[in-house]
Amino acid sequence: MKRLAILFSLLITLISISACSSSEATSTVKVGISGSDTTIWDYVAEKAKEEGINVEIVRFSDYVQPNLALAEGEIDANAFQTVSYFDAFIKEHDLDLTPIATTVIAPMGLYSEKHGTPEDIPKGGTIALAKEATNMGRGLSLLQDAGLIKLAEDFDGNGALDKIIDNPKNLQFELLVAGQTPRVLPDVDGSIINNGIAVDAGLSPLKDAIYHEDETATAYINIIAVQEKNKDDQVLTKLAEIYQTEDVAKFIEKERDGNSIPTFVPLSEIGY
Repeated sequence: MKRLAILFSLLITLISISACSSSEATSTVKVGISGSDTTIWDYVAEKAKEEGINVEIVRFSDYVQPNLALAEGEIDANAFQTVSYFDAFIKEHDLDLTPIATTVIAPMGLYSEKHGTPEDIPKGGTIALAKEATNMGRGLSLLQDAGLIKLAEDFDGNGALDKIIDNPKNLQFELLVAGQTPRVLPDVDGSIINNGIAVDAGLSPLKDAIYHEDETATAYINIIAVQEKNKDDQVLTKLAEIYQTEDVAKFIEKERDGNSIPTFVPLSEIGY
């Protein structure tokens, strides 16, 4: 009888140890980003650790390798790109990837030293616009959203001035390399400036732009992407949920001072 009691006690101990090991087990997720700034993902990683997820941040120096590495299974997810870039890249390279969550938008803005609103820009006014196709396309979309022009219905996001079908103010366009757009502000009525370039020039998209993108610019929202076969993976889904918490949103707003806006919208709104 005593022997049975000892065996029963040992069995209970083993079950307890097993249960503790299971509850304390962690899953490691490799997340690829572009660039060296890991501030936001460091914060997300700390919160994920509390949920038993170990986030390993993998840094890339370009916008090509994070998707290729994801497709090859070298990383489990990536978070560095807009919907527009992602859609074009996976189509060009025939990759079986998909978004599982949205993250932020880094808003492009219309800036002016002469006018306070887009409506104030006069007839015949001059707008500086990046001449690179993708930057120009995004800029034209912003001008359309601001009510200054109208684009063709089949506009595909690639910039070309002949895509403008209505220009009621007869606006003139000065086409420049994107990096030059802040420098011409004193000489034009408005300038479309990329987020990163604006920040480098000491401008705040939310405070200084007379008009800027928001969550309605769905093509330019950033995403977390995974392999299609892993889109319902519980650990990856949980990590996406952690990113989209109010706590993380407040951290992004404080850390980025409005230069990146938390934009947590349903995947259906970005076409998925």
